[in-house]
Amino acid sequence: MENRPVAIVTGASRGIGRSVALELANLGYDLVINRAQDEQPEVLEEAGAFSARCEFVPGSIAEAATRQRIVEMAKARFGRCDMLVNNAGTGPAKRLDILEASEESFDRVLSINLKGPYFLTQLVANWMVQQRKGDPTRAFRIVNIGSISAYTSSPSRGEYCISKAGIAMMTKLYADRLAEYDIGVFEISPGIIETDMTRVVKEKYDRLIAEGLTPIKRWGKPGDVAKAVGAIAEGRLDFSTGSVINVDGGFHLRRL
Repeated sequence: MENRPVAIVTGASRGIGRSVALELANLGYDLVINRAQDEQPEVLEEAGAFSARCEFVPGSIAEAATRQRIVEMAKARFGRCDMLVNNAGTGPAKRLDILEASEESFDRVLSINLKGPYFLTQLVANWMVQQRKGDPTRAFRIVNIGSISAYTSSPSRGEYCISKAGIAMMTKLYADRLAEYDIGVFEISPGIIETDMTRVVKEKYDRLIAEGLTPIKRWGKPGDVAKAVGAIAEGRLDFSTGSVINVDGGFHLRRL
């Protein structure tokens, strides 16, 4: 049990984050799970069914104190971190045209979606570098959950698009910086995934998918994203640091 790898997964109470946590638990990882709300998420018990040891740290990753507590929990409980999955994210509380959107909404979305993952990765990466010096044979990996919104214009939620474009560059920066320590950094770019965030536009995307927006004519599932994280966790992409893995039903293809 003590030799099990450990993963930190943010925003892990539902949707993509929950599926990722369960995928990693099934692959033999112990978990430190985070979400903004204080009440413990059901995924803790669900992951325990795979014999995973799980710890929960509540709080927004926009706050430095939360990020510090996450890392301190992993150190105190497990003494190691082999994988970080930056999944926590939010959309604007109200979709507004960029000609009307507020600074408050911009600051909120960027703090959660970009600043939080950026500086949590900094903390974890420095710890991984320390661990690497003590154990040169272990595998360390960082996964950022991006979005097709990094390159697809949605003027009614510009702050979200900008945050995900930032995640794309953040992945490249950390992949470059950490390569000398053999720490892989990856971006997963989900497309239209069936989650709470997309529920408000379900009818719109039902129609667009039926009309051929994506070559594969169905909604993506959180499990589709989790499988991509699982492939990284299993070491199948260790020579592909900095890669973007599109989980979007082919949306990224440019078709005439």
